[in-house]
Amino acid sequence: MPGPSPGLHRALLGLWAALGLGLLSLSAVTQEPFWADLQPRVALVERGGSLWLNCSTNCPRPERGGLETSLRRNGTQKGLRWLARQLVDIREPETQPVCFFRCARRTLQARGLIRTFQRPDRVELVPLPAWQPVGENFTLSCRVPGAGPRGSLTLTLLRGTQELIRRSFAGESPRARGAVLTATVLARREDHGANFSCRAELDLRPHGLGLFENSSAPRELRTFTLPPEPPRLTAPRLLEVGSEGPVSCVIDGLFPVSEAGVYLALGDQRLSPDVTLEGDALMATTTATASAEQEGARQLVCNVTLGGESRETRENVTVYSFPEPHLTLSEPNAPEGTIVTVTCAAETQALVTLEGIPAAAPGQPAQLQLNATEYDDRRGFFCDATLEVDGETLSKNESVELRVLCSCIYMPLPSDAPRLDDSDCPRSWTWPEGPEQTLRCDARGNPQPSVHCARPDGAAVLALGLLGPVTRALAGTYRCTATNDQGQAVKDVTLTVEYAPALDSVGCPERITWLEGTEVSLSCVALGVPPPNVSCVRFGGAEVIEGLMRVAREHAGTYRCEATNARGSAAKNVAVTVEYGPRFEEVSCPSNWTWVEGSGRLFSCEVAGKPQPSVECVGSGGTSEGVLLPLAPPDPGSRAPRIPSDLAPGTYICNATNRHGSMVKMVTVSAESPPQMDESTCPSHQSWLEGAEAAALACSARGRPSPQVSCSREGAPRPQRLRVSREDAGTYRCLATNAHGTDARIITVGVEYRPVVAELAASPPGGVRPGGNFTLTCRAEAWPPAQISWRAPPGALNIGLSSNNSTLSVAGAMGSHGGEYECAATNAHGRHTRRITVRVAGPWLWVAVGGAAGGAALLAAGAGLAFYVQSTACKKGEYNVQEAESSGEAVCLNGAGAGAGRDAGAEGGSEAAGTSEVPAGGEVFAIQLPSA
Repeated sequence: MPGPSPGLHRALLGLWAALGLGLLSLSAVTQEPFWADLQPRVALVERGGSLWLNCSTNCPRPERGGLETSLRRNGTQKGLRWLARQLVDIREPETQPVCFFRCARRTLQARGLIRTFQRPDRVELVPLPAWQPVGENFTLSCRVPGAGPRGSLTLTLLRGTQELIRRSFAGESPRARGAVLTATVLARREDHGANFSCRAELDLRPHGLGLFENSSAPRELRTFTLPPEPPRLTAPRLLEVGSEGPVSCVIDGLFPVSEAGVYLALGDQRLSPDVTLEGDALMATTTATASAEQEGARQLVCNVTLGGESRETRENVTVYSFPEPHLTLSEPNAPEGTIVTVTCAAETQALVTLEGIPAAAPGQPAQLQLNATEYDDRRGFFCDATLEVDGETLSKNESVELRVLCSCIYMPLPSDAPRLDDSDCPRSWTWPEGPEQTLRCDARGNPQPSVHCARPDGAAVLALGLLGPVTRALAGTYRCTATNDQGQAVKDVTLTVEYAPALDSVGCPERITWLEGTEVSLSCVALGVPPPNVSCVRFGGAEVIEGLMRVAREHAGTYRCEATNARGSAAKNVAVTVEYGPRFEEVSCPSNWTWVEGSGRLFSCEVAGKPQPSVECVGSGGTSEGVLLPLAPPDPGSRAPRIPSDLAPGTYICNATNRHGSMVKMVTVSAESPPQMDESTCPSHQSWLEGAEAAALACSARGRPSPQVSCSREGAPRPQRLRVSREDAGTYRCLATNAHGTDARIITVGVEYRPVVAELAASPPGGVRPGGNFTLTCRAEAWPPAQISWRAPPGALNIGLSSNNSTLSVAGAMGSHGGEYECAATNAHGRHTRRITVRVAGPWLWVAVGGAAGGAALLAAGAGLAFYVQSTACKKGEYNVQEAESSGEAVCLNGAGAGAGRDAGAEGGSEAAGTSEVPAGGEVFAIQLPSA
């Protein structure tokens, strides 16, 4: 059978080669490593803010693309291979937008992460109780609604500027918002008037943002102490209508005593007291005046209120009415021989006694009848009334004088010398101070004697027979002398004036100072007649202080001294101060003290002593020799000395001195400090090498005692691995802790790794014709970023490179540009290469490739014939391509070359590893033919 003609052989062979080339080109396109990218990949935006997202791809001609998100969009800009969109009013804690492109029947995706943060605009401290008892716990609660992410939030509760508790919420879910911090605090006396507040810190500095701080409005705490014992109420048991009586109400152990309120009332009558404060003691004094409407048993009430609580004491007071008795004469000026009736009566149920003879019954009058004679002239009669009130007997009296008129014919009486009888001139008179009285001293004799009463020293004279007030100045012994022509009579008369007790500053000073260890007695001398009985009782106690006692400092305090006699009572507060020499107590001035750097605390050495001793502590050796140790002032309101930046540890001698002596104590001072990390001890940026043995972060902290440092990854925890992986990169939080606090530091860890040429691609992907342009793109994955270098075929001229060498371009390709190109990526950790073969093809081949699909059917029909022709033609041997480029042999030779190119089209190797790799299905872009 004759063989096929040479023309048919060449045509079939060309069609077969064109179809194979087209299929290889399509395979290279589908295997192109295209990608989608979203920038920024991770973003942190303030809640309600906006953000531009850029979605891009390296696909030469993407079919379509977009950005999927649930957030509101405001504007869009786009190009062939990119899309930019503005997202507004971002409020969700966390969203994941998706960038996508459709390329070569595949969907390329890049997923991003957008998180929002909210500043701590509202920091709320829950209201404190209006009053808080000292020694009881109260709750501090701070709320920061909406602020977040919570993992970046720190809350601090403060008393003034002192931190009570500080809490960081690191490790919380990134979606968590808002925080609450609660603490239980013991109320102290020194907390009264203190301001409590809450500070919130949102630290976004690790994310490239700032530190956002805010504080709550301060809330003032008012603490108080109200003793369980009721106040002590002192008042007269009996109170006469129209008279006044002293009332006092005392309570000690109050804090703050100035905030206490006092209510005093007698029955339904409110009293207005004078309030005196002494230390923690309160005394309210006033005068109660009884009215006729209050007659009977009444309650005296003292109520002390502090901090919403009250203590109350009630005492019974009997208000009574006891008018003076009425002494009357039926005939005040009776003629001689007239029957005179003397009547003594009282308005109340008092028992009256006339001239020593009592009435028949209480409330009934007592009477006496007499026949008036000349000897009854100027006779005095005395009426006494007694009334029993609430178990106590009260008395009042009245006197009157009878005048007798002689109606007979005057007969001269025999002369008679003066005489002073006790009935006419008593030897002793007792009168209460105040009321007006008529003093009488009558003498009998003829002619009528004149009577003169004066003190022996002549200092005072009694105005006899005249109505006048009785004062205590009249009290004393008088010599009364009665004189007439017949002689004289002398008689000593004693006038006693009774009055209520009085405590003055001479006999009972308001302030007394004792010295510890001496023997003293607390005695108050009161003025009064009859002599008052004086007793002194310390506030808070019931024992009466009497006699000598050895002074101890517990004797200091306020004492209540009360003087009492039949005419009333008087009370006075005596403040006793006990002074003593300096004395160190371990609790208030410890022998060992640790100074904490930066704490703002000074050494407190409070020394017991009165007056308050002055204290000075001086270093005695080593680095502290001669150094003065700053001390905290004993009074919180005093100005504190400057707080040193550092303090020399060592031994200090503290000397306390007052006017009663001095005392020394040795104090050992050590210095410690809270944890502190900085860039030198814990660098904020650290690098690991991929594949190296897993190691801990290089973080340490300064501080005494030596802090413990622990580091944890934020977000997802770092899995346990023996070798470092790229997944270990991220943000870490290192926390240093010792007895004096904590310090935190945010560390950004980057993982470095050897370079890998991830992409080596040609454009156009189907090869290049002579005179055309082509571009090679080399993309490497490496950290630190790799340096790109190229190796081109020998003789390839006019090659252009981009600024970072990632792109090689050729304009006007020639046959010398065909061949193998190598891209090398290099960094400090190694080198990696990949190779690609570029072939420059003639224009007739492009026509053949374009018609490959149309000749598929013809190829199928003549497959057997083509196989035969090829098998026989290619057995003839190799041909020179230059000579046979238009012959069937040339086509056969190039077909063989295509197969070779498929085996070695693109190669990659890592020089650091010393190996090379040939990907399956190497990259072949065209059959290389020499240019004409």
